[in-house]
Amino acid sequence: MPAIPLSLPAAKRDASALMTSTDWIVIAAGAAIIAWVYWYFFVAPRAAVSIPTANSGGIAEIAIIVKGGYDPPQIRVKSGQPVRLTFDRQETSSCSEEIVFPDFGVKKFLPAFEKTTIELTPPRPGKYGFMCGMSMLHGSLIAE
Repeated sequence: MPAIPLSLPAAKRDASALMTSTDWIVIAAGAAIIAWVYWYFFVAPRAAVSIPTANSGGIAEIAIIVKGGYDPPQIRVKSGQPVRLTFDRQETSSCSEEIVFPDFGVKKFLPAFEKTTIELTPPRPGKYGFMCGMSMLHGSLIAE
């Protein structure tokens, strides 16, 4: 019975074990892109806070631009007071095509380049989150 080699010849083994500088560059670039995506969606500060204006009917109104996120990402309102949020979606990204307010049971489609209005009344003080349908874009409604 002939002997079966258990490993590659030394010349082939040494050549296949080495990584080229191109391999290292591709790995480093991939790691950097992954780190940036994680930072942008989960860590990046979004400190802008907006206080809505009240219209003649006593409803607080605020406009929110949807483009790679929500601007402003935080909105302060009075608890028990109705608030009218107008989402102005200025992009076609599939992630931002839906807005979800889980605490209010609201889930609404946002057409691209159109304004969509949602009326809510926070029942008590607290922080009520909202997000896109994929849960990658986040904002909050802070009732005081």
